[in-house]
Amino acid sequence: MLTELCQEIRNWFEKEKHFGTFTIEGGQLTDTSFLQDGQYFRIVGSVFNDGVYCNDLSNPETLVDEVFKGAIWAMAVPPTVVALSDKIDAWNAMYGGVDSQNLSPFDSESFGGYSYTKSSGKGGSGGGNGSSVPTAFSVFADELNNWRKI
Repeated sequence: MLTELCQEIRNWFEKEKHFGTFTIEGGQLTDTSFLQDGQYFRIVGSVFNDGVYCNDLSNPETLVDEVFKGAIWAMAVPPTVVALSDKIDAWNAMYGGVDSQNLSPFDSESFGGYSYTKSSGKGGSGGGNGSSVPTAFSVFADELNNWRKI
């Protein structure tokens, strides 16, 4: 979820970018000398692994083996943003699929004396998806705006 969150707020918290040819072997980056244990990093230019990951040496994430020419961005993600990502994950687990199959493009409709209005939730986070079903990003928009880059 951290990848999607950073994309939504257009803030990658990058500290330094390393460009070159990188190898992922055995599910791990072969050279992480420029990353600290527990530091987040972004892979850009990979066929299989673009996204945000944590350099957790005690519990490493498994990546798809490949050699790619691209960039590794060392990140400095604040703990509050990581916690917000966890809250969004929990919200999505609880409410993410609610009413996602029966979306109507209309907020209200009426015919033959019948009238129906859908709740618009909390509003969008800078770009609506045309539905009135709230998304995690609209529910947490106020907190996300603290970190949003224009």
